[in-house]
Amino acid sequence: MSSILHSPSSRTATRWQIFSWALFDFAHTAFYVLILTVGYPLYFKEIVTANSGQGDFLWGSAFSISMLIVAFISPIIGAVADYGAGKKRFLGIFTTLCVLATSSLFFVEAGMIFLGMALLIISNIGFEAGLVFYDAFLPEISTPRSYGRVSGYGFALGYVGSLVSLAVVFPLYAGGFVAGNLINIRFSFLIAAAFFFVFALPLFFFLPDKQRTGSLKLNFIKIGVTRLRTTVQQYPQYRNVARFLISYFIYIDGVNTIIIFSSIFARETLHMDISEIVVYFAMVQTSAIAGSILFGILADHTTHKQTLSITLLLWLGIVAIAFVIQDKWMFYGLGVLAGLALGSSQSTSRGLMSLITPPEKRTEFFGFYSFFGKASAILGPVVFGFVSSYLNQRVAILSIGFFLLTGLLLLQRVEERVAESSPTAT
Repeated sequence: MSSILHSPSSRTATRWQIFSWALFDFAHTAFYVLILTVGYPLYFKEIVTANSGQGDFLWGSAFSISMLIVAFISPIIGAVADYGAGKKRFLGIFTTLCVLATSSLFFVEAGMIFLGMALLIISNIGFEAGLVFYDAFLPEISTPRSYGRVSGYGFALGYVGSLVSLAVVFPLYAGGFVAGNLINIRFSFLIAAAFFFVFALPLFFFLPDKQRTGSLKLNFIKIGVTRLRTTVQQYPQYRNVARFLISYFIYIDGVNTIIIFSSIFARETLHMDISEIVVYFAMVQTSAIAGSILFGILADHTTHKQTLSITLLLWLGIVAIAFVIQDKWMFYGLGVLAGLALGSSQSTSRGLMSLITPPEKRTEFFGFYSFFGKASAILGPVVFGFVSSYLNQRVAILSIGFFLLTGLLLLQRVEERVAESSPTAT
Protein backbone atom coordinates (compact mmCIF):
# COMPACT_ATOMS: atom_id res chain seq x y z
CA MET A 1 0.00 0.00 0.00
CA SER A 2 1.70 3.13 -1.18
CA SER A 3 2.17 5.84 1.40
CA ILE A 4 1.93 8.59 -1.16
CA LEU A 5 -1.69 7.71 -1.70
CA HIS A 6 -2.39 8.54 1.92
CA SER A 7 -0.51 11.78 1.94
CA PRO A 8 -3.32 13.98 0.58
CA SER A 9 -5.67 12.88 3.32
CA SER A 10 -3.12 13.31 6.08
CA ARG A 11 -1.70 16.58 4.83
CA THR A 12 -3.17 19.68 6.43
CA ALA A 13 -3.74 22.51 3.96
CA THR A 14 -3.26 26.08 5.07
CA ARG A 15 -6.26 28.32 5.56
CA TRP A 16 -5.24 30.32 2.50
CA GLN A 17 -5.09 27.17 0.36
CA ILE A 18 -8.55 26.13 1.53
CA PHE A 19 -9.84 29.65 0.84
CA SER A 20 -8.22 29.61 -2.62
CA TRP A 21 -10.01 26.34 -3.37
CA ALA A 22 -13.36 27.61 -2.07
CA LEU A 23 -12.94 30.85 -4.03
CA PHE A 24 -13.28 28.82 -7.23
CA ASP A 25 -16.88 28.14 -6.16
CA PHE A 26 -17.31 31.91 -5.79
CA ALA A 27 -15.85 32.39 -9.28
CA HIS A 28 -17.82 29.90 -11.35
CA THR A 29 -21.26 30.87 -10.00
CA ALA A 30 -21.13 34.01 -12.15
CA PHE A 31 -21.25 31.74 -15.19
CA TYR A 32 -24.01 29.61 -13.70
CA VAL A 33 -26.22 32.57 -12.76
CA LEU A 34 -25.63 34.95 -15.67
CA ILE A 35 -25.18 32.48 -18.53
CA LEU A 36 -27.28 29.46 -17.58
CA THR A 37 -30.01 30.95 -15.38
CA VAL A 38 -30.77 34.65 -15.86
CA GLY A 39 -29.11 36.71 -18.59
CA TYR A 40 -28.18 34.60 -21.59
CA PRO A 41 -31.27 32.32 -21.62
CA LEU A 42 -33.57 35.35 -21.95
CA TYR A 43 -31.25 37.04 -24.45
CA PHE A 44 -31.06 33.88 -26.56
CA LYS A 45 -34.82 33.42 -26.66
CA GLU A 46 -35.95 37.04 -27.04
CA ILE A 47 -33.14 38.44 -29.22
CA VAL A 48 -31.19 35.63 -30.91
CA THR A 49 -34.27 33.59 -31.88
CA ALA A 50 -36.60 36.62 -31.90
CA ASN A 51 -39.12 34.85 -29.64
CA SER A 52 -39.72 32.18 -32.24
CA GLY A 53 -41.83 29.20 -31.34
CA GLN A 54 -38.73 27.03 -31.34
CA GLY A 55 -36.77 29.23 -28.92
CA ASP A 56 -37.31 27.01 -25.89
CA PHE A 57 -36.58 23.87 -27.88
CA LEU A 58 -33.32 25.28 -29.28
CA TRP A 59 -32.17 26.44 -25.86
CA GLY A 60 -33.03 23.13 -24.23
CA SER A 61 -31.37 21.18 -27.05
CA ALA A 62 -28.10 23.10 -26.72
CA PHE A 63 -28.03 22.60 -22.95
CA SER A 64 -28.91 18.90 -23.22
CA ILE A 65 -26.20 18.29 -25.83
CA SER A 66 -23.56 19.86 -23.60
CA MET A 67 -24.69 17.86 -20.56
CA LEU A 68 -24.76 14.64 -22.55
CA ILE A 69 -21.18 15.17 -23.71
CA VAL A 70 -20.00 16.00 -20.18
CA ALA A 71 -21.83 13.03 -18.69
CA PHE A 72 -19.98 10.58 -20.90
CA ILE A 73 -16.49 12.13 -20.80
CA SER A 74 -16.43 12.76 -17.04
CA PRO A 75 -15.48 9.22 -15.93
CA ILE A 76 -12.77 9.01 -18.60
CA ILE A 77 -11.12 12.37 -17.89
CA GLY A 78 -11.30 11.61 -14.18
CA ALA A 79 -9.46 8.32 -14.70
CA VAL A 80 -6.86 10.12 -16.83
CA ALA A 81 -6.18 12.70 -14.12
CA ASP A 82 -5.90 9.95 -11.49
CA TYR A 83 -3.22 8.24 -13.56
CA GLY A 84 -1.01 11.30 -13.46
CA ALA A 85 -2.00 14.01 -15.95
CA GLY A 86 -2.72 16.32 -13.02
CA LYS A 87 -6.03 17.72 -11.83
CA LYS A 88 -4.87 21.32 -11.94
CA ARG A 89 -3.76 20.99 -15.55
CA PHE A 90 -7.15 19.69 -16.68
CA LEU A 91 -9.03 22.17 -14.52
CA GLY A 92 -7.03 24.96 -16.17
CA ILE A 93 -7.81 23.67 -19.67
CA PHE A 94 -11.56 23.42 -19.09
CA THR A 95 -11.76 26.72 -17.18
CA THR A 96 -9.97 28.48 -20.05
CA LEU A 97 -12.36 26.86 -22.52
CA CYS A 98 -15.35 28.11 -20.54
CA VAL A 99 -13.98 31.65 -20.11
CA LEU A 100 -13.10 32.05 -23.80
CA ALA A 101 -16.44 30.70 -25.05
CA THR A 102 -18.36 32.83 -22.53
CA SER A 103 -16.47 35.96 -23.62
CA SER A 104 -17.34 35.17 -27.24
CA LEU A 105 -21.05 35.31 -26.41
CA PHE A 106 -20.62 39.10 -26.51
CA PHE A 107 -20.49 38.84 -30.31
CA VAL A 108 -23.73 36.85 -30.63
CA GLU A 109 -26.46 39.07 -32.07
CA ALA A 110 -29.99 38.63 -33.42
CA GLY A 111 -30.35 35.71 -35.81
CA MET A 112 -27.01 34.06 -34.92
CA ILE A 113 -28.73 30.92 -33.66
CA PHE A 114 -26.06 28.38 -34.59
CA LEU A 115 -23.23 30.45 -33.10
CA GLY A 116 -25.26 31.15 -29.98
CA MET A 117 -25.95 27.45 -29.46
CA ALA A 118 -22.40 26.33 -30.28
CA LEU A 119 -20.80 28.75 -27.83
CA LEU A 120 -23.24 27.73 -25.10
CA ILE A 121 -22.39 24.05 -25.67
CA ILE A 122 -18.63 24.73 -25.56
CA SER A 123 -18.78 27.00 -22.52
CA ASN A 124 -20.95 24.60 -20.52
CA ILE A 125 -18.70 21.65 -21.36
CA GLY A 126 -15.76 23.64 -19.98
CA PHE A 127 -17.75 24.61 -16.89
CA GLU A 128 -19.16 21.19 -16.02
CA ALA A 129 -16.09 19.11 -16.95
CA GLY A 130 -13.86 21.37 -14.87
CA LEU A 131 -15.96 20.68 -11.79
CA VAL A 132 -14.87 17.02 -11.92
CA PHE A 133 -11.30 18.07 -11.09
CA TYR A 134 -12.30 20.86 -8.73
CA ASP A 135 -14.40 18.51 -6.57
CA ALA A 136 -11.58 15.96 -6.51
CA PHE A 137 -9.28 18.45 -4.74
CA LEU A 138 -11.47 18.27 -1.62
CA PRO A 139 -9.84 15.16 -0.08
CA GLU A 140 -6.38 16.69 -0.62
CA ILE A 141 -7.06 19.87 1.35
CA SER A 142 -9.11 18.36 4.18
CA THR A 143 -9.31 15.30 6.40
CA PRO A 144 -12.17 12.84 6.93
CA ARG A 145 -13.17 14.87 10.00
CA SER A 146 -13.44 18.12 8.01
CA TYR A 147 -14.80 17.04 4.59
CA GLY A 148 -18.29 18.35 5.39
CA ARG A 149 -17.08 21.66 6.77
CA VAL A 150 -14.67 22.47 3.94
CA SER A 151 -17.18 21.38 1.29
CA GLY A 152 -19.75 23.63 2.95
CA TYR A 153 -17.36 26.59 2.85
CA GLY A 154 -17.03 26.15 -0.91
CA PHE A 155 -20.76 26.05 -1.54
CA ALA A 156 -21.32 28.99 0.82
CA LEU A 157 -18.85 31.13 -1.13
CA GLY A 158 -20.57 29.98 -4.30
CA TYR A 159 -23.92 31.29 -3.11
CA VAL A 160 -22.26 34.56 -2.12
CA GLY A 161 -20.78 34.73 -5.62
CA SER A 162 -24.21 34.35 -7.20
CA LEU A 163 -25.57 37.25 -5.14
CA VAL A 164 -22.55 39.45 -5.90
CA SER A 165 -22.63 38.78 -9.64
CA LEU A 166 -26.36 39.54 -9.82
CA ALA A 167 -25.80 42.79 -7.91
CA VAL A 168 -23.01 43.81 -10.32
CA VAL A 169 -25.07 43.32 -13.48
CA PHE A 170 -28.42 44.51 -12.12
CA PRO A 171 -27.91 48.09 -13.45
CA LEU A 172 -27.19 46.61 -16.90
CA TYR A 173 -30.40 44.57 -16.85
CA ALA A 174 -32.57 47.42 -15.56
CA GLY A 175 -33.20 48.71 -19.09
CA GLY A 176 -34.62 45.38 -20.23
CA PHE A 177 -34.20 43.62 -23.57
CA VAL A 178 -34.77 46.65 -25.80
CA ALA A 179 -32.62 47.77 -28.73
CA GLY A 180 -30.87 50.57 -26.85
CA ASN A 181 -29.91 48.31 -23.94
CA LEU A 182 -28.75 45.18 -25.76
CA ILE A 183 -25.09 46.21 -25.63
CA ASN A 184 -25.38 46.30 -21.84
CA ILE A 185 -26.92 42.83 -21.78
CA ARG A 186 -24.09 41.50 -23.96
CA PHE A 187 -21.53 43.28 -21.78
CA SER A 188 -22.78 41.23 -18.82
CA PHE A 189 -21.49 38.11 -20.60
CA LEU A 190 -18.00 39.62 -20.55
CA ILE A 191 -18.46 40.36 -16.85
CA ALA A 192 -19.37 36.71 -16.22
CA ALA A 193 -16.22 35.55 -18.01
CA ALA A 194 -14.00 38.08 -16.21
CA PHE A 195 -15.55 37.21 -12.85
CA PHE A 196 -14.82 33.52 -13.42
CA PHE A 197 -11.27 34.16 -14.65
CA VAL A 198 -10.13 36.56 -11.92
CA PHE A 199 -11.47 34.72 -8.89
CA ALA A 200 -10.36 31.31 -10.19
CA LEU A 201 -6.71 32.39 -10.36
CA PRO A 202 -5.83 31.91 -6.65
CA LEU A 203 -6.50 28.16 -6.92
CA PHE A 204 -3.93 27.79 -9.71
CA PHE A 205 -1.31 29.90 -7.92
CA PHE A 206 -1.60 28.64 -4.36
CA LEU A 207 -3.14 25.14 -4.31
CA PRO A 208 -0.63 22.28 -4.73
CA ASP A 209 -1.49 19.42 -7.03
CA LYS A 210 -0.39 15.89 -6.21
CA GLN A 211 1.49 14.47 -9.21
CA ARG A 212 2.09 10.82 -9.82
CA THR A 213 3.64 9.27 -12.95
CA GLY A 214 2.07 11.48 -15.60
CA SER A 215 3.81 12.15 -18.89
CA LEU A 216 2.71 14.03 -21.97
CA LYS A 217 4.04 11.10 -24.02
CA LEU A 218 1.41 8.74 -22.60
CA ASN A 219 -1.81 7.95 -24.48
CA PHE A 220 -4.14 9.44 -21.89
CA ILE A 221 -7.34 8.53 -23.73
CA LYS A 222 -6.32 4.86 -23.89
CA ILE A 223 -5.32 4.95 -20.22
CA GLY A 224 -8.61 6.57 -19.25
CA VAL A 225 -10.71 4.02 -21.15
CA THR A 226 -8.66 1.13 -19.73
CA ARG A 227 -8.97 2.32 -16.13
CA LEU A 228 -12.67 2.97 -16.59
CA ARG A 229 -13.17 -0.58 -17.88
CA THR A 230 -11.15 -1.95 -14.95
CA THR A 231 -13.27 -0.01 -12.44
CA VAL A 232 -16.48 -1.40 -13.93
CA GLN A 233 -15.04 -4.93 -13.79
CA GLN A 234 -14.07 -4.40 -10.14
CA TYR A 235 -17.59 -3.30 -9.20
CA PRO A 236 -17.91 -5.74 -6.24
CA GLN A 237 -14.87 -4.12 -4.63
CA TYR A 238 -16.53 -0.67 -4.84
CA ARG A 239 -20.12 -1.73 -4.18
CA ASN A 240 -20.56 0.81 -1.35
CA VAL A 241 -19.63 3.70 -3.62
CA ALA A 242 -22.02 2.36 -6.25
CA ARG A 243 -24.85 2.28 -3.72
CA PHE A 244 -24.27 5.93 -2.86
CA LEU A 245 -24.07 6.98 -6.53
CA ILE A 246 -27.41 5.31 -7.29
CA SER A 247 -29.00 7.00 -4.29
CA TYR A 248 -27.44 10.32 -5.28
CA PHE A 249 -28.67 9.97 -8.86
CA ILE A 250 -32.26 9.62 -7.67
CA TYR A 251 -32.48 12.19 -4.88
CA ILE A 252 -30.42 14.88 -6.65
CA ASP A 253 -32.79 14.47 -9.60
CA GLY A 254 -35.59 15.59 -7.29
CA VAL A 255 -33.53 18.51 -5.99
CA ASN A 256 -32.59 19.63 -9.51
CA THR A 257 -36.22 19.48 -10.62
CA ILE A 258 -37.28 21.70 -7.72
CA ILE A 259 -34.62 24.26 -8.69
CA ILE A 260 -35.57 24.22 -12.37
CA PHE A 261 -39.34 24.55 -11.90
CA SER A 262 -39.62 26.69 -8.74
CA SER A 263 -39.86 29.98 -10.65
CA ILE A 264 -42.44 28.50 -13.06
CA PHE A 265 -44.48 27.23 -10.13
CA ALA A 266 -44.28 30.65 -8.44
CA ARG A 267 -45.35 32.41 -11.63
CA GLU A 268 -48.15 30.13 -12.83
CA THR A 269 -49.59 28.63 -9.64
CA LEU A 270 -49.00 31.42 -7.09
CA HIS A 271 -49.22 34.28 -9.64
CA MET A 272 -46.07 36.05 -8.39
CA ASP A 273 -44.64 38.84 -10.55
CA ILE A 274 -41.02 38.93 -11.72
CA SER A 275 -39.77 41.26 -8.98
CA GLU A 276 -41.27 39.00 -6.32
CA ILE A 277 -39.61 35.99 -7.88
CA VAL A 278 -36.22 37.78 -7.87
CA VAL A 279 -36.63 38.54 -4.17
CA TYR A 280 -37.62 34.92 -3.58
CA PHE A 281 -34.46 33.59 -5.23
CA ALA A 282 -32.32 36.08 -3.32
CA MET A 283 -33.77 34.65 -0.11
CA VAL A 284 -33.09 31.10 -1.30
CA GLN A 285 -29.45 31.90 -2.10
CA THR A 286 -28.95 33.69 1.21
CA SER A 287 -30.33 30.85 3.32
CA ALA A 288 -28.35 28.36 1.21
CA ILE A 289 -25.17 30.02 2.47
CA ALA A 290 -26.20 29.26 6.04
CA GLY A 291 -27.34 25.76 5.11
CA SER A 292 -24.07 24.76 3.46
CA ILE A 293 -22.05 25.91 6.49
CA LEU A 294 -24.33 24.80 9.33
CA PHE A 295 -25.11 21.38 7.90
CA GLY A 296 -21.44 20.94 6.95
CA ILE A 297 -20.46 21.48 10.59
CA LEU A 298 -23.27 19.13 11.66
CA ALA A 299 -21.92 16.44 9.31
CA ASP A 300 -18.49 16.66 10.91
CA HIS A 301 -19.97 16.37 14.43
CA THR A 302 -22.40 13.56 13.62
CA THR A 303 -22.09 11.72 10.28
CA HIS A 304 -22.52 12.75 6.67
CA LYS A 305 -25.12 10.03 6.14
CA GLN A 306 -27.24 11.20 9.09
CA THR A 307 -27.00 14.84 8.00
CA LEU A 308 -27.93 13.95 4.42
CA SER A 309 -30.89 11.90 5.66
CA ILE A 310 -32.12 14.88 7.71
CA THR A 311 -31.74 17.08 4.64
CA LEU A 312 -33.81 14.74 2.46
CA LEU A 313 -36.52 14.61 5.13
CA LEU A 314 -36.52 18.42 5.06
CA TRP A 315 -36.94 18.33 1.28
CA LEU A 316 -39.90 15.94 1.65
CA GLY A 317 -41.49 18.36 4.09
CA ILE A 318 -40.97 21.22 1.62
CA VAL A 319 -42.66 19.20 -1.14
CA ALA A 320 -45.64 18.43 1.13
CA ILE A 321 -46.07 22.10 2.07
CA ALA A 322 -45.73 23.23 -1.56
CA PHE A 323 -48.51 20.82 -2.55
CA VAL A 324 -51.05 22.61 -0.32
CA ILE A 325 -49.65 26.16 -0.15
CA GLN A 326 -51.90 28.97 -1.37
CA ASP A 327 -50.32 32.14 0.03
CA LYS A 328 -47.28 33.56 -1.79
CA TRP A 329 -46.03 35.04 1.49
CA MET A 330 -45.84 31.53 2.90
CA PHE A 331 -43.89 30.65 -0.23
CA TYR A 332 -41.18 33.11 0.86
CA GLY A 333 -40.82 31.20 4.13
CA LEU A 334 -40.71 27.96 2.20
CA GLY A 335 -37.89 29.48 0.13
CA VAL A 336 -35.80 29.93 3.28
CA LEU A 337 -36.24 26.25 4.13
CA ALA A 338 -35.46 25.28 0.54
CA GLY A 339 -32.24 27.28 0.67
CA LEU A 340 -31.13 25.53 3.85
CA ALA A 341 -31.86 22.14 2.29
CA LEU A 342 -30.20 23.10 -1.01
CA GLY A 343 -26.95 24.16 0.63
CA SER A 344 -26.86 21.03 2.75
CA SER A 345 -27.77 18.50 0.06
CA GLN A 346 -25.03 19.71 -2.27
CA SER A 347 -22.18 20.17 0.23
CA THR A 348 -22.93 17.07 2.32
CA SER A 349 -23.20 14.86 -0.77
CA ARG A 350 -19.77 15.98 -1.92
CA GLY A 351 -18.35 15.41 1.55
CA LEU A 352 -19.79 11.88 1.82
CA MET A 353 -18.46 11.01 -1.63
CA SER A 354 -14.98 12.11 -0.54
CA LEU A 355 -15.21 10.01 2.62
CA ILE A 356 -16.16 6.67 1.07
CA THR A 357 -13.99 6.80 -2.08
CA PRO A 358 -10.56 5.06 -2.15
CA PRO A 359 -7.72 7.63 -2.49
CA GLU A 360 -6.29 6.15 -5.69
CA LYS A 361 -9.72 6.28 -7.37
CA ARG A 362 -11.01 9.64 -6.15
CA THR A 363 -10.76 11.69 -9.34
CA GLU A 364 -12.10 8.80 -11.42
CA PHE A 365 -15.03 8.25 -9.06
CA PHE A 366 -15.74 11.97 -8.95
CA GLY A 367 -16.10 11.57 -12.69
CA PHE A 368 -18.88 9.06 -12.03
CA TYR A 369 -20.26 11.44 -9.40
CA SER A 370 -20.38 14.16 -12.04
CA PHE A 371 -21.89 11.74 -14.58
CA PHE A 372 -24.75 10.77 -12.26
CA GLY A 373 -25.36 14.40 -11.32
CA LYS A 374 -25.50 15.53 -14.95
CA ALA A 375 -27.55 12.56 -16.17
CA SER A 376 -30.09 13.09 -13.39
CA ALA A 377 -30.89 16.55 -14.77
CA ILE A 378 -32.91 14.90 -17.55
CA LEU A 379 -35.36 12.44 -15.97
CA GLY A 380 -36.97 14.51 -13.18
CA PRO A 381 -37.84 17.57 -15.30
CA VAL A 382 -39.36 15.33 -17.99
CA VAL A 383 -41.57 13.57 -15.42
CA PHE A 384 -42.57 16.88 -13.82
CA GLY A 385 -43.37 18.44 -17.20
CA PHE A 386 -45.42 15.42 -18.30
CA VAL A 387 -47.49 15.27 -15.10
CA SER A 388 -47.93 19.05 -15.04
CA SER A 389 -49.12 19.11 -18.67
CA TYR A 390 -51.69 16.35 -18.27
CA LEU A 391 -52.77 17.07 -14.68
CA ASN A 392 -51.45 20.14 -12.83
CA GLN A 393 -48.35 21.52 -11.15
CA ARG A 394 -49.42 20.55 -7.64
CA VAL A 395 -49.73 16.89 -8.58
CA ALA A 396 -46.40 17.17 -10.42
CA ILE A 397 -44.80 18.33 -7.16
CA LEU A 398 -45.71 14.98 -5.61
CA SER A 399 -43.70 13.24 -8.33
CA ILE A 400 -40.62 15.03 -6.94
CA GLY A 401 -41.39 13.52 -3.56
CA PHE A 402 -41.11 10.05 -5.12
CA PHE A 403 -37.52 10.76 -6.19
CA LEU A 404 -36.57 12.18 -2.80
CA LEU A 405 -38.12 9.33 -0.82
CA THR A 406 -36.58 6.65 -3.02
CA GLY A 407 -33.16 8.27 -2.76
CA LEU A 408 -33.50 8.52 1.02
CA LEU A 409 -34.36 4.82 1.36
CA LEU A 410 -31.46 3.76 -0.86
CA LEU A 411 -29.10 6.01 1.11
CA GLN A 412 -29.69 3.88 4.22
CA ARG A 413 -27.86 0.99 2.51
CA VAL A 414 -24.67 3.05 2.22
CA GLU A 415 -21.98 2.29 4.80
CA GLU A 416 -20.24 5.46 6.00
CA ARG A 417 -16.63 4.61 6.58
CA VAL A 418 -13.29 6.14 5.63
CA ALA A 419 -12.12 4.46 2.42
CA GLU A 420 -8.59 3.11 2.27
CA SER A 421 -6.28 2.51 -0.65
CA SER A 422 -6.61 -0.75 -2.48
CA PRO A 423 -3.94 -3.29 -1.47
CA THR A 424 -2.96 -3.53 -5.12
CA ALA A 425 -2.64 0.23 -5.61
CA THR A 426 0.67 1.50 -6.79
